[in-house]
Amino acid sequence: MRAVEVLVAPVVPMQMTIDLGRDFAGVRRAVAAECADLKENDSFPRDLIARSPTLRGKEALQSRRPWPIGVTVTTNSCSAAGDLPSSPNSETALSGDSLTFEVSALHGSFRWRFDASRLAPKQIDCMTQHLQNLLCAVIADAQQPVGRIELLSSEERAYLLEELNRTAAPYPSERCVHELFEAQVRQAPDAMAVTYAGEHLSYGDLNAHANRLAHHLIALGVKPDQPVAICLQRSVAMVVGLLAILKAGGAYLPLDPAYPPARLRQVLEDAAPQLVLADAAGHVALGDVGVDLTVVDLATATPPWANLPASNPDARALGLTSRHLAYVIYTLESSGTPKGVEMSHGSLMNLLWSSPELGAPKRRTLQFTTLNFDVSFQELFSCWRDGGLLVLVQEDTRADFSALLEFVWGEAIERLFLPFVALNHFVEVWGAKGVLLPSLREIYTAGEQLRVTPMLRSFFELHPRARLINQYGPTETHVVTEHHLVADPACWPRLPPIGRPIANTRVYLLDSHGEPVPFGAVGELYIGGAGVARGYLNRPQLTVERVVADPFSNEAGARMYRTGDLVRYLPDGNLELLAATTTR
Repeated sequence: MRAVEVLVAPVVPMQMTIDLGRDFAGVRRAVAAECADLKENDSFPRDLIARSPTLRGKEALQSRRPWPIGVTVTTNSCSAAGDLPSSPNSETALSGDSLTFEVSALHGSFRWRFDASRLAPKQIDCMTQHLQNLLCAVIADAQQPVGRIELLSSEERAYLLEELNRTAAPYPSERCVHELFEAQVRQAPDAMAVTYAGEHLSYGDLNAHANRLAHHLIALGVKPDQPVAICLQRSVAMVVGLLAILKAGGAYLPLDPAYPPARLRQVLEDAAPQLVLADAAGHVALGDVGVDLTVVDLATATPPWANLPASNPDARALGLTSRHLAYVIYTLESSGTPKGVEMSHGSLMNLLWSSPELGAPKRRTLQFTTLNFDVSFQELFSCWRDGGLLVLVQEDTRADFSALLEFVWGEAIERLFLPFVALNHFVEVWGAKGVLLPSLREIYTAGEQLRVTPMLRSFFELHPRARLINQYGPTETHVVTEHHLVADPACWPRLPPIGRPIANTRVYLLDSHGEPVPFGAVGELYIGGAGVARGYLNRPQLTVERVVADPFSNEAGARMYRTGDLVRYLPDGNLELLAATTTR
């Protein structure tokens, strides 16, 4: 028999495309027809794979048992589940490498044969319950579409929708984000708030500069929810301008001076801001755009707002609330058309308040990302929330990771926010340089799938006081989930999970009908709770399509965002990102 198996495959591939709109009887007939066809063909010669260029290129087919899931019909009685390695001498052929569904032809009983190193008994129990629910539903109504059959028990449904989403926590939902900065001004006005290329401003001085400019913007007609563009190179003036826009009640609209004129024109025509704050680089970039708007020059030596009051503008007098916009950040759709994500103060306040680092020691935080990337908001306001020092880096240093490494060491940076691509370059350069960073305490990464490379492990092994935090979230919700990797890098998986939802955030893994998928199954990720963006600026149809009513929340008017990302729950309750269609 073993000699035959060398020449002839003991199993055959079963491929089915099931129309979920058909009733169970129709699906059963289709499966029966496929099984009859497989029985007629019985097997295939193993060298068929080697002789076919298409099949030869599939790595999985090089295995003696390439099929992860198999179905076996036996004349034996099936009464209990078991793991695959436990019965090597079983008379029953195991057709699946990870899981075999074994059915008795005598009386229809079944059992699962599974690889215990890949599947937990709890997962097998859930699958058994789902199968029993399916059969009971079919007995009750065989005419219903199979795609509408409820597989989940009421207990599992409650676990998925409620237990895993118990994230409610108090936060100052009525405050605006710049008020956190102003609170630090009152506590420690002489503490350093920002530094760049030898220029330093204390909390008190930065607040005064921003307030004077804010009063000027108010006089120019800035109102709550009004986008105000900001097109500056990284500088202290950039920070002053951003704070001034928020204090005046406007929503900052970042424009990168390095963007091509066509991209800037698209954003400006869509957002239609009345004002733009610019420096010399911004003037040059905007000069080629051809859009008529008022420019507030932050590079002028004698600004008209120099003698305006240094006091905080009165939010109440402005009619400003936490429900108004803090920023509009543009991202690209697959069509190439930019879309402006509208984020309110209240949603961002929840992000700042949900961090377990709230009230942590004051951190020297590197401002690495551009304002066009929403993580820049975290860099600025998570630093100022705790009274830390924001360290700006020059663009040429930011682009040169060797110089950036020296900068992080020289400035004694304690907190970094680096997209994974940047983090990977950073540790690769570190590996070549061998520079230790004794001040480093936290590295936050996001933007795409985190991959634990050997060099990344080495970096954190030699920096045991630094922690790695993996975050996930599209621009439409900012941060959604967070995972703190354990202290020992040797225990890190190659692809760490994206973690669990942050405070006041709800996540749903839904099928194509908008219903929860079973625990451990792959579903499309929907996000609800406090962090959901208001929508897309001047794009009501897109807003309706992507920011929809939340049918699983008891809160009136609750909304959720459809990400398009494919995610599943791991046995420990963490979320695993399998396919990302969104970018930040």
